[in-house]
Amino acid sequence: MTTYRIGEAAELLGVSVDTVRRWIDGGRLAAERDDHGHRTVSGVDLARFAKSLADDPDEDAGRSSARNRLRGIVTAVTRDSVMAQVDIQAGPFRVVSLMSREAVDDLGLEVGSTAVAVIKSTTVVVERAR
Repeated sequence: MTTYRIGEAAELLGVSVDTVRRWIDGGRLAAERDDHGHRTVSGVDLARFAKSLADDPDEDAGRSSARNRLRGIVTAVTRDSVMAQVDIQAGPFRVVSLMSREAVDDLGLEVGSTAVAVIKSTTVVVERAR
């Protein structure tokens, strides 16, 4: 069975090690001690917990058929006369969106503001992490 150390779990969930420790200490995430006394989380438990986090999307988001929602901070906005590029850092993930300049202006997106990238795609490529 695959197990993860707390640092690995934090990286996969896009949170700090302290957050994972608080979840474990609070009983939200199951963990055990390995032979060296380090806390580890089983892959099955981590997957279940990650899914539970995804099942509780941003409460202000409304209803949508899109299930992939990445909340983050806007790190760059590049505008021209018609289009704009918005870069969002969501945990360890950089998401780049191309949209109309009008939409960016209407949403009030600027560097430092929070945003949720909603991703809906018919094709998703999955590669095994090494």
